[in-house]
Amino acid sequence: MAGELDGMKVAVLATDGVEQVELERPWQALEEAGAEPELVSLESSSITMYQHIDKGDERKVDTTVALADPEEYAALVLPGGVINGDLVRADADAVAFVKAFFEADKPVAAICHAPWVLAEAGVVRGRRMTSWPSLQTDLRNAGATWVDEEVVVDGNLTTSRNPDDLDAFSAAIVEQFAQSPGGDADDEE
Repeated sequence: MAGELDGMKVAVLATDGVEQVELERPWQALEEAGAEPELVSLESSSITMYQHIDKGDERKVDTTVALADPEEYAALVLPGGVINGDLVRADADAVAFVKAFFEADKPVAAICHAPWVLAEAGVVRGRRMTSWPSLQTDLRNAGATWVDEEVVVDGNLTTSRNPDDLDAFSAAIVEQFAQSPGGDADDEE
């Protein structure tokens, strides 16, 4: 994986209540592939990550979603967590930020409860995707075809179900991001 994403700037959109492992493991995979992930959040300073229902570590925020410019990022990762997903989908700036990645046809990856944000942004209609099982009705109602699979790639969208799928999810996002215009796979001569 080393070097596949050299210099690619990736937004990781999360807030308090994000599932810690769902932020940290993809972040690590992106860094190992040479990407430069940045934590974009609803407020400045830091967020409190969670380990299921228990408070986890704090993580420093790089910028707020109100100040972040989607054009500056080549891709977007949406980690899960019930609290995180619900707070992010209720934030108009966050929803607009997510929608901008789809309008620009940039790669987006979402795991667990993060697809709630995608449904709120109105970008799942006609998509084949997965998520935490309790979101399947929400996603179907928003027009998606929901499936119970480890990782689903539908065009520029990569989705996954839960922390048990993180190895496959992390590998898939590196592969998908590398194939995007901002990745090295398209820069080969």
